[in-house]
Amino acid sequence: MRSLFSIGFGCVLAISVAAQTPSYDTLELAEKIHAKIVATAAAAPTPHENYEAVIPLTGADYAMVAVPGGTFTMGSPDEDPDRGDNEGPPIQARVEPFWISPTEVTWDQYEPFMITQVDRAKHGGRIDYDPEADSVVDGVSQPTPPYTEMSFGMGQSGYPAICMTQHAANKFCQWLSAQTGHFYRLPTEAEWEYACRAGTQTPYSFGDDSIDDYAWYYDNADDRYHRVGQKKPNSWGLYDMHGNVMEWTLDGYADDYFDRVTAGQSGVVLSPYLKADSLYPRSVRGGGWDSDPEDLRSAFRTGSAREWKQQDPQLPQSIWYHTNATWLGFRFIRPQSIPSAQEMYEAWNSATKAK
Repeated sequence: MRSLFSIGFGCVLAISVAAQTPSYDTLELAEKIHAKIVATAAAAPTPHENYEAVIPLTGADYAMVAVPGGTFTMGSPDEDPDRGDNEGPPIQARVEPFWISPTEVTWDQYEPFMITQVDRAKHGGRIDYDPEADSVVDGVSQPTPPYTEMSFGMGQSGYPAICMTQHAANKFCQWLSAQTGHFYRLPTEAEWEYACRAGTQTPYSFGDDSIDDYAWYYDNADDRYHRVGQKKPNSWGLYDMHGNVMEWTLDGYADDYFDRVTAGQSGVVLSPYLKADSLYPRSVRGGGWDSDPEDLRSAFRTGSAREWKQQDPQLPQSIWYHTNATWLGFRFIRPQSIPSAQEMYEAWNSATKAK
């Protein structure tokens, strides 16, 4: 029989090993994934049209909607009675073509990434990873086990995954990319708003139609999220862009975003993106099930906060979970153009070193 001392020593040893495990989720890993993506595109170019696919390791279905590139007015006009000071002055923004997931990422897609049944260091790297023998997918950092049931009893199959940090959402995109040979990432604020508007300039993409036909929010959600895709989509076939859960974007958040992305530029701003210089705040869009109608508008924007980790019992707090943000999820995009390995690495790791 093992003594209490030996059990305790074993736990300490395991923690020590995990703490000292190096991360192999480096630029070198991103370069390997990039090479796979380039080879996949060369072997079988993807037409810019809607497609359906399966996550290879899990069998979970997902779909992508082709969004044309274009120029649009980003932000809200002065005459919008619900306009926030952080929603302008409006700019002309140009985005390149991409694909976007038609719904928020569901637990069916996300939970196998979140719960992996292998020992991981705090940074999410496998303790037993062998860079010479294991696949690039195994090298991607994945969440350590959650410390509570993360759906909080609101539903799992078909429901949006919630409570992840921006870093966790980034890593899901990298994990999916490593498996499929396609580059996936979070949308920028500009890409998100462009997709949400779907060619409209009204406060909501559905114009003057009833908000209840398109969105789950405070008045109709019954204090919980709902299965994705139950309300009407916008004209580009995207569901729950207004309400259900808020959605991460790739950007850092700033009240003066519009001034920053236009600094030194005139006319149309090409592919606006605000690179984060701190962990908080990061940009979130779309409004959620606990939001008022004005916070579901296409131009509404807000930033993340440390308070979203208020219930996190760990010291230091987890890099994977925002346990208090039960109204927070994400969807992902695939740019039509393949960026460099460095750009991929930066997209997947933008929240790893910032303070």
